[in-house]
Amino acid sequence: MTGAIAAATERYVLAHAFRILGGHVSEKVRRNVAVLGKALAARKPNAVIGLGVFALSPVPSAQLFEAVRLSRLPLLPFTAAYFVGRTISYSIYATTAKGVAHSILGNELSHSITSPVGIAVELGMIALLIALTQIDWEKRLGRK
Repeated sequence: MTGAIAAATERYVLAHAFRILGGHVSEKVRRNVAVLGKALAARKPNAVIGLGVFALSPVPSAQLFEAVRLSRLPLLPFTAAYFVGRTISYSIYATTAKGVAHSILGNELSHSITSPVGIAVELGMIALLIALTQIDWEKRLGRK
């Protein structure tokens, strides 16, 4: 629980700090992310799905919080969803870590995270997030 609180607090502070750095992000990216954020927040089912994906997403959370900040969406619901997601995932990690730590599965898991493929998947997720900011969401969603 302490880890989840610390992680959520850190991401909340990061998002607020990103206001200062957000000026270095191109206007095009800021506009695209803002349109996408408004589209997701416009309908309740989209917002609930968005929060669920946000809470359990494999995309690096720092970039997600930066995107939320750029989209000008309310930060507290995302921080709360992140906290819930981290509480669940950290509980699963802690419960299974003891049993897996010294097993063959533990060695395989450790190898997959630190392997070139594991690192490539993480970098691919970051590239996907960057690509999503380059899409003209106003045009795609038919909004002006």
